[in-house]
Amino acid sequence: MPVPHVDFTYERLPNGLRYVLAPDPLAPVVAVNVWYGVGSKHESAGKTGFAHLFEHVMFQGSAHVSKAEHIALVQAAGGTMNGTTWLDRTNYFETMPSHQLELALWLEADRMATLLEALSQENLDNQREVVKNEKRWSYDNQPYGLWSHKLQEHLYPEDHPYHHPTIGSMEDLDAASLGDVSAFFRTHYAPNNAVLSVAGDFDPDDARAMITRLFGPIPSSPAAPPLPDMSLPLSLGGEVREEVVDRVPLARVYLGFRAPAFGDPRLHALEIAGQILSGGKGSRLHRRLVREERIAQDAAFFVMGFVGGASIAAGWATVRPGIDVDRVEAAYLEELARMAREPVTDDELGRAKALVETEHLAALQRVEDRADQLSMFATLFDDPARINRELEGYLGVGADDITDVAAQVLRAENRVVITYLPAEGAAADAGADVDPGNGAGPGPGPDSAGEATA
Repeated sequence: MPVPHVDFTYERLPNGLRYVLAPDPLAPVVAVNVWYGVGSKHESAGKTGFAHLFEHVMFQGSAHVSKAEHIALVQAAGGTMNGTTWLDRTNYFETMPSHQLELALWLEADRMATLLEALSQENLDNQREVVKNEKRWSYDNQPYGLWSHKLQEHLYPEDHPYHHPTIGSMEDLDAASLGDVSAFFRTHYAPNNAVLSVAGDFDPDDARAMITRLFGPIPSSPAAPPLPDMSLPLSLGGEVREEVVDRVPLARVYLGFRAPAFGDPRLHALEIAGQILSGGKGSRLHRRLVREERIAQDAAFFVMGFVGGASIAAGWATVRPGIDVDRVEAAYLEELARMAREPVTDDELGRAKALVETEHLAALQRVEDRADQLSMFATLFDDPARINRELEGYLGVGADDITDVAAQVLRAENRVVITYLPAEGAAADAGADVDPGNGAGPGPGPDSAGEATA
């Protein structure tokens, strides 16, 4: 079966803005997607959480758009929009009726150019409180809510840019002045640190003229300070364990491993391994832990890909009532060890590739996902053409590739184990049922939904 090909042009304005145009006359809408090359890894000590804070501030108005008017204008035009933050980037996006392309481009250009004209102490204070409430709601007061933060802290050294979570430190946000926040914006939210992608039903010449007119006058910023060396060995050097007694309904074991960086072909093989381990009810972990031995409520394994030094391979199993947590952990680890020791079967490999291919092709059918992938590959690799090569990378994975990467990554000396145990009375208060995704934090992949939405 031939792999679909996305046709596009990749251009640059004199101020450094890179833009990708991917017209598709069969699509009934147009997607506008802006990626800024700024995420939590670009924050300095004592100033964490700034990238995520701006995800909220960017909807608080600009010189020609009043507070919350961006959202109102998009919705009134029949469109949808949002923004997300992650370790490597921040993005904003709109999907609009085709004839509303200029509105979406104007809104993005206006806040890129003039957001600081509308940023006030009142807005900053208000959004700080929004972020604090988000942290309480999404992390502090959620069962298992801090698992991903704990994994980051254990998997990355304290001086590594991935050590702290995207939502940042509330103490740092409290201490942030209007001057601190303004300086962060001027450094990172500029055309020479952004990629704009447009996909769907539009005329390329018209879009090119709009982009030149709306974004061309925005001045570039000085180059952002270089990141420190982010390279890491593919091993922690020893197992790390943490036990958390908390108000959770059931015991749960989380496991995390350093994995190859996003862009390394080995990550394709590790993601295919993840499908074999937990891609549906026929997967190894579900079949053994949930269906056959009935010792777990659920089991998962996935990859979060980052470009800076090392990604994360992680998973969990929620322990059934009355089952010893050590038994569940042992069974889970046995399945990981088997992956590193025995080649997967042809049937397993074929099924996993089919799942990945279905997901990939479905995403390419959606103009908003197409635009997002083009922005991602341009931002992270300066190579939007990777959109046409990624599926081939997955389909080219062989059984030996999986065994090799599993042996390199899924080792005891590269393992973090975080065990959540119910505090006395917690299980009775919360009930025995638990949503497998509850408190799961950011999902797999570099283009996940990140920490929050506007």
